[in-house]
Amino acid sequence: MDAAAKPALLVRHESDSPTERSTCGWRYRLLSREDEHQAAAWAHAVDIDGARLHYHKVSTELYYVLDGEGSVMLDGVEQPVRPGSLVQIPPGVVHGARGRMRVLVVGIPHMREDDLFFPEETPAS
Repeated sequence: MDAAAKPALLVRHESDSPTERSTCGWRYRLLSREDEHQAAAWAHAVDIDGARLHYHKVSTELYYVLDGEGSVMLDGVEQPVRPGSLVQIPPGVVHGARGRMRVLVVGIPHMREDDLFFPEETPAS
């Protein structure tokens, strides 16, 4: 394989990751928008604290609960989660979370800033 065609390798520690407030809480961008040229997905460690209901039209999200407990709202249905729980959220599913937990969130394909929608802001069809 040509060296130019070989994808770049990445090792990033959470303490070295860009950190920002998000719709769900504080996120640590382990693999994110600055890596889009090489990423088929993104991965964030998120400290959930009152996630606002939202959805994505393109991306699927995977939530893997690392610590804490609470619940995830999926199209109005509350599902309890605890460490070791995995939640798959397909495009179009309105979701949010309650409780205090640390979650690894993976977006497939990599989530773009313009793929974030809030149900209360969506015009009626």
